[in-house]
Amino acid sequence: MKREIILITGGSSGIGKAIGVFLTSKGFTVYGTTRNLAKYHDFSHFQLLSMDVRNPESIQAAVDILIEKEGRLDVVVNNAGIGITGPLEETPQTEILKAFDTNFNGPLNVVKAVLPQMRLQNHGLIINITSIAGYMGLPFRGIYCATKGALEIITESFRLETKAFGIHFTCLAPGDFSTNIASGRYHSPVQANSPYREVYKRTLSAIDEDVDNGGNPLEVAKKILQIIHTKNPKVHYKVGSFLQRFSIVLKRILPDKVYEKLLLKHSGM
Repeated sequence: MKREIILITGGSSGIGKAIGVFLTSKGFTVYGTTRNLAKYHDFSHFQLLSMDVRNPESIQAAVDILIEKEGRLDVVVNNAGIGITGPLEETPQTEILKAFDTNFNGPLNVVKAVLPQMRLQNHGLIINITSIAGYMGLPFRGIYCATKGALEIITESFRLETKAFGIHFTCLAPGDFSTNIASGRYHSPVQANSPYREVYKRTLSAIDEDVDNGGNPLEVAKKILQIIHTKNPKVHYKVGSFLQRFSIVLKRILPDKVYEKLLLKHSGM
C-alpha cells in the first residue's frame, strides 16, 4: 500500500510542525509549508514548500509542485493561522482584513487549489484547524473568534458540496496549546487614554499566560491521526482541556446571559 501524501500549511513551527513530525514518524509522506523557505534551510523533519496562504498564486504553485512530485494528495491540514487581539473599537481595519486573509481566505483558497486533484482521485480528506474560541465571542479576541467561526461554517458547506466526489471535510478545534503563536500575533497597543486600558491589559496578560501554560501540541497531532484513520469523519472535533471542551457544551445548554456572565468572570471583567 502506498504511503499517504499529506500537506500541512504553516508546517514549519508550532502545532503544524508537531503534526508533521508525528505523522512522519507514523510512516506518512509529509509536506509542510512556510512563507519564508530561506529561514529553514536546515529543516530536516519533513519536506517544506514555499507558500503564502494569502496569495492564491503562491498556493497553486506549491500544490502543483507537490502533485508533480507525488502524483496525488491524500490529506490536507489547513493549519496556517495568525492571532489577533484588541478592543474591536480600536483594532485597525487593515489588521482585521489581514486576519481574515490568513485565517479564512487562506484555507478557502487552499481548498480550491487541491479539490481538482482530489476529485480526480475520487478521494481526499481536508482537515481545517479552527479553534474552541471560534464557538464564542470572547472579549478582546472577537476578530480571531470570527475568523475561526467562519471557517467552521464554510467547512460544513464544503462537506455537502463535495460529498459526491469521495472527499471528506472536517474541523478540528484546539484549545490552548503551548506554541509560538503569541510572538506572531497582532495585538492592538494598550493606549494610555483608552476606556478599555485596564481590563484589556489584564486580559492580554491572561491570554499570554494561557498559551504559555497550554497543553502539548502532540495531543493535536494524535487527534489528527485519529481523524485520518476514521472512515467517515464527523463534522467537528475538539481537542484541549476538559474545561475548554466543556465550555462549548455549556454554551448550548445555558441561557445566553448566564453564559455571558461566565465568560466575563473567566476574562476577569
